[in-house]
Amino acid sequence: MRLYTHPACLGHDNGPGNPEVAARLTAVLRALDHDRYAALDRVEAPRASREQLLRVHAADHVERMLAAVPEGETRRLDEDTVLSPGSAEAALRAAGAAVAAVDAVLDGGHVRRAFCAVRPPGHHATRESAMGFCLFNNVAVAAAHALAAHGLKRVAIADFDVHHGNGTQDIFWREPRVLFASSHEMPLYPGTGHPDERGEGNILNRPLSAGDGPYLFRELWEGDLLPRLHAFRPQLVLVSAGFDAHQRDPLANLCLGSEDYAWITAKLVELANRHADGRLVSTLEGGYDLAALAASASAHVEALMD
Repeated sequence: MRLYTHPACLGHDNGPGNPEVAARLTAVLRALDHDRYAALDRVEAPRASREQLLRVHAADHVERMLAAVPEGETRRLDEDTVLSPGSAEAALRAAGAAVAAVDAVLDGGHVRRAFCAVRPPGHHATRESAMGFCLFNNVAVAAAHALAAHGLKRVAIADFDVHHGNGTQDIFWREPRVLFASSHEMPLYPGTGHPDERGEGNILNRPLSAGDGPYLFRELWEGDLLPRLHAFRPQLVLVSAGFDAHQRDPLANLCLGSEDYAWITAKLVELANRHADGRLVSTLEGGYDLAALAASASAHVEALMD
């Protein structure tokens, strides 16, 4: 299994008071700096190319993100989303990690699974705009690369972040080669993710309510989303791995634990093993309590390694 990351991802600065901080990534990397993860093949993430970004983002958006970085200070794009001097490089490496991971698992070599420990996260970034801490949509860039560069016909994206991946949904709304399956809390930011948001029948939104815990989360995936994913027979499984449905997370109200992330990860590995020759790429999204994030990401990676 391969781990992609890059020091530049620590250089994106959202400014004081923003919960999406470099310490999130530091906490994950420290948790993975343990003997039981010694077998991880650790690789420095490359930059995504403009061509790769333009498969899912409008040219104006890409140019704004790369050209509008201020010198010496942060610039607020909206209430949550910020550009700093290090943001462009971090965002290029975050998207590039996901692309490189797709190449690695699809090239016929020994790599079958990969985790991208990167920031900024991506699943709120739409075709036209940055939002919700996200500049480029990393998992969408990866999926589009799998379709365009590798000729895949069926790519599944599983998103268990507590916030709905509205950007991923927006990008693939009319793309039947991509099946997007999401569990998320509702009502909650960004206000999307209703079950009747279906795209071409390739969008599966299954909301949970504040206070819901492991039983309902597992029942939703086991009884609904996972069977739909199996029926799709994906050639590649991508995961938007947000860990903010944890009971300790300050930005949401679900009650999961790290063992629930181990469980859903094992189920997604089973999906990949059955239909995709084991090929699975996961990229970090949310998670804002540092201890909970570290424990949950560790459980996720352990299940990927198993």
